[in-house]
Amino acid sequence: MVKRIIGAAIGAAVVGLCLAASSHALGTVNRTTYVTFSSDVALPGVKLAAGTYIFELPEPMTSPSLVRVLSRDRHKVHLMAFTHFVNRPAGADQKIVSLGEARRGEAPPITAWYPTDESMGREFIYR
Repeated sequence: MVKRIIGAAIGAAVVGLCLAASSHALGTVNRTTYVTFSSDVALPGVKLAAGTYIFELPEPMTSPSLVRVLSRDRHKVHLMAFTHFVNRPAGADQKIVSLGEARRGEAPPITAWYPTDESMGREFIYR
């Protein structure tokens, strides 16, 4: 019984790796935005130091509400989370992110990210 469970887990891992490799071969169809912050900001469960980060919607085979935030060099995933859809504010065609309020000395939370050329943004879920 244990051997079957281990075998099934290994099989699932191999299939997952094959799917990941084939979806990567499709090209960069994900919507990617480079965002530079001049001071610290926060996302659910993580604080980002001042710098440049990649905000993107992963491959199209995943949920459209899933957002991934990576280091500029793509070596570190800072956040991968489900979000809520939110309308881009009227007259804010160039707006990339919205920041919320924070106490003095704390990093302001990023409340939403607006992918380039889209009318809908992704609102981060804080608990």
